[in-house]
Amino acid sequence: MTNEKPMRVLSGIQPTGGLHLGNLLGAILRWVRMQDEAECLFFLADLHALTVDVEPSELHSNVREMAAALIASGIDPGKSTLFAQSAVPAHAELAWLLQCTARIGWLNRMTQFKEKSGKNREGASVGLYTYPVLQAADILLYQATHVPVGEDQKQHVELTRDIAMKFNNDFDVELFVPPEPFIGGGTAARVMSLRDGNSKMSKSDPSDMSRINLTDSDDSIAQKIRKAKTDPEPLPVEPSALEGRPEARNLVGIYAAVTGESIEQVLSRFAGQGFGAFKPAVADALVALLAPIRDRLEELRHDAAELDRILEAGAARASEIGTPVLARAKAAVGLTR
Repeated sequence: MTNEKPMRVLSGIQPTGGLHLGNLLGAILRWVRMQDEAECLFFLADLHALTVDVEPSELHSNVREMAAALIASGIDPGKSTLFAQSAVPAHAELAWLLQCTARIGWLNRMTQFKEKSGKNREGASVGLYTYPVLQAADILLYQATHVPVGEDQKQHVELTRDIAMKFNNDFDVELFVPPEPFIGGGTAARVMSLRDGNSKMSKSDPSDMSRINLTDSDDSIAQKIRKAKTDPEPLPVEPSALEGRPEARNLVGIYAAVTGESIEQVLSRFAGQGFGAFKPAVADALVALLAPIRDRLEELRHDAAELDRILEAGAARASEIGTPVLARAKAAVGLTR
């Protein structure tokens, strides 16, 4: 069934504000490359943001900020459909139908709920527990054939496939497309903290020196890289020699991702040199990448009307695709004829 349809890719990102280099190299630039490989829908997952405590006054502004950051990074509203999840009510409506299809046992196996709820599982919101079903609705509403995911999200694609196939089987329809993980768009880099090479770069880290923000000035970028934690050994010849050197591996990986080179190519050029020589090269590469994004982001921030227009147009396009699918789902379960 999937092969009969053109490739349609869907992905979402929570509008949490404070985008950093990890977001850019880990997801967003991959999305940018995907635009030339498939039909793409990208949404700002503001409904998912409600699964944990969020300041209401910040949520709407964060949606605009995230939209601006995506466009500044290269998401082209002329090529892709960019919209806010809550602007298409069919997401929530289909999610309820799919909650009645999904099984408790399936959700009990989802590892991310255990991680996100921590020790306070009984105090977590029901939304945090059931959000994988909303994720399934996000995907199935648009009959997306492929979903770009990292290792930690493959379980969610499997759940979506299970829900799609059970719904189709239960109601004897060929409606939902069981999606496949999408491996296009090139390699996504796993960016670690500049203070601890064993922890992912995160906006929740109390130290701003641990991350490169998309809004950082050129001087700030250079300073953060200069002060990034490293070890006293020179860079090796072979990538295997970076094992056990997490901070060195992180900086080499960042440089490779930013320049488009392989780890082997980076090491062949810098092997035997210390970080006193390598760090300035990393900083220069980051400034070259981020300065135009930062400048474009600043322009977009001052044009809220244009951002709203882009998001409204994207929501209208998304609704055109999703509304007929929801209508067929409602008819299948007997809500309509």
